[in-house]
Amino acid sequence: MQFIDLKTQQLRIRDDLDRRLAALLDHGQYILGPEVSEMEKDLAAYAGVDHCVSVASGTDALLLALMALDIGPGDEVITTPFSFIATAEVIGLIGATPVFVDIDPMTFNLDPSLLAAAITERTRAIMPVGLFGLCADMHSINAIAAEHGLPVIEDAAQSFGATLNGRRSCGLSTIGCTSFFPAKPLGCYGDGGACFSNDEGIAVRLRELRNHGQDRAYHHPRLGINGRMDGMQAAVILAKLKIFDEEVEERARIGARYSALLADSECVTPYIPSDYQSVYAQYTLQVDDRDKVREALQKAGVPTAVYYPITLDQQPALRDIARVQGHLDVAHAMAERVMSLPMHPYLDAETQDHIADVVKQAL
Repeated sequence: MQFIDLKTQQLRIRDDLDRRLAALLDHGQYILGPEVSEMEKDLAAYAGVDHCVSVASGTDALLLALMALDIGPGDEVITTPFSFIATAEVIGLIGATPVFVDIDPMTFNLDPSLLAAAITERTRAIMPVGLFGLCADMHSINAIAAEHGLPVIEDAAQSFGATLNGRRSCGLSTIGCTSFFPAKPLGCYGDGGACFSNDEGIAVRLRELRNHGQDRAYHHPRLGINGRMDGMQAAVILAKLKIFDEEVEERARIGARYSALLADSECVTPYIPSDYQSVYAQYTLQVDDRDKVREALQKAGVPTAVYYPITLDQQPALRDIARVQGHLDVAHAMAERVMSLPMHPYLDAETQDHIADVVKQAL
């Protein structure tokens, strides 16, 4: 059983994929070629923003967003402790201080009610994460940020394709950042990512920063990085984007079906607030005695995954450079309780029924 089935998806897009890759090999513009330009235009339209700037990875997207806002040593960026290390890693890499506030126990995302207490004169940005495919409460977060004149960077590595009140993830803040890592809802066949913004000045800086800080050949007004996404990965995204809406709908249907199948079991299924649509990057349960449950599923041939068993405030690389605001009791509790089941748009009903039965037996 596949935890994520990329093979079936590839068979579906193979003809278009082969055609696009053949065209790229023919013209030979492998870096910042026509596929990249086409992809950026299509992705910007999809997210409902004016500008998309593709980059080499989701981590680069977050790093470049911070650089574009001139955040650096002495500054603070408020974020969640319940995420992949890239979220806070980039804050530390530019010399700023990650400030962790606790999460909402229902959504696993940053708790907006805790933000105001964490803001100081050194705060330069807020970076919420759309964990497991569900957007953070961007309305509340944006409102608090606006009161304090702060930009918001949406870490949408897992939530690209999700919506909040009909608006798509990556179009909900000052800068939206996503990842095209192969396992993401919209993934390429290597590393890739993108930044999204309606601010033309930010977009110009992002384009310069991703290409060694140059505004024209061999002229570098700012220090940047080699953060360009290559044309082959852009060709893959273009092929996948054609079917992405259908896959998002299937993810929503399969996620809702999981929750219905497990409604009477001894676990907590994902909470999707009204006016939100999750893209279910993962289908994540809360369970007691997680190790025993996972062991039972493994014996039955059902793969599982645990995302973020060690919260970011407890990571050795971050412990001494971060600041914790208040307690992180919810994040610490969730790190011990969450468990993800197989999830992808091609999960058939028979397999899903079997997974749900095994889960209920294990519980």
